[in-house]
Amino acid sequence: MRRLRHGVVLLPEHRWETARQHWVRAEELGFDHAWTYDHLMWRWLRDRPWFGAVPTLAAAAAATTRITLGTLVATPAYRHPVPFAKEIVTLDDIAGGRLVCGLGAGAGGHDEEVLGTRPPTPAERADRFAEFVHLTDLLLTQPTTSFSGTYFNCRDAALNAGFVQRPRVPLAVAATGPRGLPLAARHADVWITAGRPGWGEPLPYEEALPQLARQVDAVEAACAAVGRDPATLRRLVVTGAMISGVSASADAYVDACGRFAELGFTDVVLHWPRPDFPYQGRPEVLEEIAGAVLKPEGRG
Repeated sequence: MRRLRHGVVLLPEHRWETARQHWVRAEELGFDHAWTYDHLMWRWLRDRPWFGAVPTLAAAAAATTRITLGTLVATPAYRHPVPFAKEIVTLDDIAGGRLVCGLGAGAGGHDEEVLGTRPPTPAERADRFAEFVHLTDLLLTQPTTSFSGTYFNCRDAALNAGFVQRPRVPLAVAATGPRGLPLAARHADVWITAGRPGWGEPLPYEEALPQLARQVDAVEAACAAVGRDPATLRRLVVTGAMISGVSASADAYVDACGRFAELGFTDVVLHWPRPDFPYQGRPEVLEEIAGAVLKPEGRG
């Protein structure tokens, strides 16, 4: 089981006095990585507190020492690659090289409406995301970047703070379709899927396996098309939204992880249990899962 890496998503909904305890506990339990959502406001919790991803990750980096941290996922809905890349470099410095930059196309809603611009069409969203990923990669790789695109431009952008991780902060790209998968194949260190796209009824993990298998085949084909060895791309599955049942019990988690590993996944992510919808669950089960599959900090 240790050939898999295990992660947890912590929604940025708590004041730091409480949130800090969760991030520290995630590290103590032995999770390999911990993530937070990057939204201005989130669909199901719009009437509740919701804090910024970048400050949250900076605070989590200062409160922890081992666990890898990441955005799940940042989108071009309200972000420009130049200031965002500067924030990523700064976060990686605070974390001592423990950051993963997760990127996604966005799914519409408040983040794309709050600035008063016209929401993009699906084709425009895909084009914008391709440009966002490409320019972010350039900014994190090159000493100085100039770029002229349809959605983003920059002139002599230099991230003079320097980089902790070389050649750059790892990129994790969320993708499932014919436009996104080639982006992951070209730019990503980690490919992210949450199963079936959208926000419909989740599938029990046993029923989601055939679709996940098809997605793995598709991302491997995309790697082959650009001349990349598919084995160099980590594959991360996010559970709890469109894939259900994984964190119902420690036994269910162990079973699901075995099935995901058989499909070629290298990383499995679940959500920190909440008292109500969404991601409702009991913290005791998370502790049991950690005891079953994770190596607590400081042991072995």
